[in-house]
Amino acid sequence: MKKIKLGQIGIGHNHGGPKMLAARKLPELFEVVGYSEEDPRWVEKRGNDEAYQGLPRYSTEELIRRCDALLVETDVWDLTATAQKCVDAGKHIHMDKPASGTLAEFERLLSVAKEKDLCVQMGYMYRYNPGVQWCIDRIKNGDLGEIYSINAEMSTYHNVAFKEWLTNFKGGTMYIFGSHLIDLIVYLLGEPKRITPFLKKTQLDGVDLEDNCLAVLEYDKALARVFVSSVEVNGWGRRQFVVTGSKGSISVLPLENTLKMTYSDVSIANGECYQDKRIEIPVKDINNSCRYDSMMRDFYDYVTKKKQNPFTYEHDCLVQKVLNEIVGGVDFHSRHLPTF
Repeated sequence: MKKIKLGQIGIGHNHGGPKMLAARKLPELFEVVGYSEEDPRWVEKRGNDEAYQGLPRYSTEELIRRCDALLVETDVWDLTATAQKCVDAGKHIHMDKPASGTLAEFERLLSVAKEKDLCVQMGYMYRYNPGVQWCIDRIKNGDLGEIYSINAEMSTYHNVAFKEWLTNFKGGTMYIFGSHLIDLIVYLLGEPKRITPFLKKTQLDGVDLEDNCLAVLEYDKALARVFVSSVEVNGWGRRQFVVTGSKGSISVLPLENTLKMTYSDVSIANGECYQDKRIEIPVKDINNSCRYDSMMRDFYDYVTKKKQNPFTYEHDCLVQKVLNEIVGGVDFHSRHLPTF
């Protein structure tokens, strides 16, 4: 089995360390070359983390030269520009989310990657959520019939330090967390006919942030609702992905740790309008320490052409287009590092 020479550019993204740990669990697939980080503040803050212990640190240019594929894990505002350097050099990329820069810049990145037949894997982890995967399979085989509604929520009760970091981003909580849910909705329903955002600021703890956000995506017959909040007490326990169609419904709630999933169809409901008629689906949850293992295995398979990435260049572009419209254009109010 051919090993891929893999490096990581940047250690500032919150998912970067766990991605590198996942890759290092797979020495039969990856020869981990090292990492790069140009900001000395990140080197001081995270350079000694378990994920990077024993790895050499290179300049970004040297690391790109040495590798076949790169994990792009910079601060969010640098993701797209850094990924562009990689694809320009003919390297495959796993790029964390959400994309930064203008929509045109992200479109250019994907266009160059497609022209060069390079893998672009975006770091949307709910693609690998076992409940979401079960749901997608049922939709594809027609069990739910025509889809009429998707309700997707990803909320938390963030502390002040985290909320202050979120103020970097136009759209705040919606930009960072809503993008995960938009990825799934667009995959299932395609491009919406109309988008209506509601980006509210609670000013809780004196933080000026879009922290209580809703977006409604309208389709010919379906409605999809994306709700994300940084001020929802026990928001983690209400993270959900609920899909309803003409033949049945699926609820993944809570969405993870601990995942709980229920299913109903017309035979289970049996015409009952005012009773809760559903069955629980036993789906094994993924431990946080293994959250990215399958993603990294798929990255190897996409790069080596053993698998075809179902999330196409066109899909990733559409996700960013929808996100861009919801937040009113991707932009950054500031670029300060987190204190958490």
